[in-house]
Amino acid sequence: MDSIKQAVELARATENMPRQGERAPGLSAGVRPGSVDARTREVRLNSAHLESSRIVAHGASIEHGRYYDMLRTQVLQEMDKKSWQFLAVTSPTAACGKTVTACNLALSIARLPERLVLLVDLDLRKPAVAKYLGLGDTGGILSVLEGASPSSEIIQANIGPNSLLVLPGSVSSSGSSEWMASQTMSTLLQTIKRDFRSRIVIFDMPPILLGDDVISILPRMDAALLVAGVGTTSVSDIKECQKHLQRTPVVRVVLNKATESADSYYGYY
Repeated sequence: MDSIKQAVELARATENMPRQGERAPGLSAGVRPGSVDARTREVRLNSAHLESSRIVAHGASIEHGRYYDMLRTQVLQEMDKKSWQFLAVTSPTAACGKTVTACNLALSIARLPERLVLLVDLDLRKPAVAKYLGLGDTGGILSVLEGASPSSEIIQANIGPNSLLVLPGSVSSSGSSEWMASQTMSTLLQTIKRDFRSRIVIFDMPPILLGDDVISILPRMDAALLVAGVGTTSVSDIKECQKHLQRTPVVRVVLNKATESADSYYGYY
C-alpha cells in the first residue's frame, strides 16, 4: 500500500489545481500477423485516430509514449516476479484517464519482442476501448456473456509490425453489477486464463467508487493499477479506494492529466 500512501500525499498537493482535459474463449494464444486464427477478425489501427484519442504508445518515436514505456517496464517486472497474469486498470472516479492508460499500456507491451497481450474492456457501464482504438461497432464482451461465441468477438488489432488481441465492449449494460458477480463472468475469466496463459491480460475496469462492479471482481484479479487524475481525484477518493484494495496488490498508482508541470507531477508510484 506504499504506492497509495504516496498518491495521497501527491493528491493533497495537487487537489486544488484547476481541472484539465484528459491527456495524456476459444482462440489460440500467441497469434501474430501472418499467423492468424481463422476465427479472429483483424483490424488495422489508424495512427492518426489513435493519437487524436491520446493513444501514443504504439510507436517508439512518439514523445509522450516514453512515459507508458516506463510504466510498462515497471509493471511487467512486478508481474513477472510474482507470475501474475491479470491486471485490473481502474480509477477512483470517472474522467481520470484509466481507459487511455489501459490502451497505451497494452500497445506499449505489444511492441516488446516475445511479449503477448490481451486487452479486455470490462467497463460494462461505459465501454470505451473500441472508441479509443477505432475498432468500430462490435458485439464485444456483453455478447459473449449473453451466449455468443467468444472467438467471434476477439479482434486482432495490428499497427505496424505489432499486434495485440482485444475483447472490446460495445453498448453499456444496466445489469453490469450482476454480470460482474455472475458465474458466467467467473467462467469467462477462467477460460481467458487457460486459453491466453502466454499473455498478459489487461482489464479496463469501471471506476471503483461508482458502484460495486470492481469490488465484486477484484478477488479474481492478480493485481491492480490505479489511475488518479489531477484536478479530478481528491485525497478522500484515494483513501476510500485504499479500503477496497486492501487485499489486491497495487503494482503502481499513475497520476494522470498533469500536463502543465509534467516533470513535477507526472509519474508512477
